[in-house]
Amino acid sequence: MGDFQFLDIILLALVAGFILLRLRSVLGTRTGHEKPREAWRPGPPDANKAPPPAADGAKIIPMPDRQIPPREQLAPLPPGPAQAGLGRIQQADRSFDPAEFLTGAKGAYEMIVGAFAAGDVQTLRQLLSRDVLGDFEAAIKQRKADGLTQETTLVGVDDAEIVEADLKGSIAEVTIKFVSELVNATRNAAGEVVAGDPSRVDKVTDIWTFARDTTSRDPNWTLVATSSPT
Repeated sequence: MGDFQFLDIILLALVAGFILLRLRSVLGTRTGHEKPREAWRPGPPDANKAPPPAADGAKIIPMPDRQIPPREQLAPLPPGPAQAGLGRIQQADRSFDPAEFLTGAKGAYEMIVGAFAAGDVQTLRQLLSRDVLGDFEAAIKQRKADGLTQETTLVGVDDAEIVEADLKGSIAEVTIKFVSELVNATRNAAGEVVAGDPSRVDKVTDIWTFARDTTSRDPNWTLVATSSPT
């Protein structure tokens, strides 16, 4: 009996050790000195405020961990008409890095294009403001009502450029011009192509505006406006 009890204890210890290792692999090991994890650059930390729940979006693209730098070590601003606006945003949020923002914006663009084509409203809800989400949802519902399916393949983003930036109160807005290569085709219920061409690559230009409240500890940027060049 004693031997069996001893084996049971050993078995339970092994199981507990395995579970602990799995938790450490998923959650990571915290020592109490870690930098805060960020996505699209968080605003200045406020120890007296708990992070509010994301109303219009969730974490979009994970960014590298980075401490808020002193003012003399701010990330460089790209030259161009948006430079002054980017500077105002950076003064409100010293961790803002235009280069890292562009990287995240490209990832968000790819996710949104794919989710819209697939009718994935759940993913879109995490990335769009309420107004933009309403427009996207209406288009998806209409497409389904017409018995149509959308096929979209993003070949690649050829260029992404910040063309406008501003700080309106505490709200940072950054507008990006994306130039991408897409394959688009719309099929009816019978599978026939009724719009687009599944064998043709089109060059598409989109102008999207992302926004974030710089006073919030919520690090999320959401898509608040879309347009095409006139």
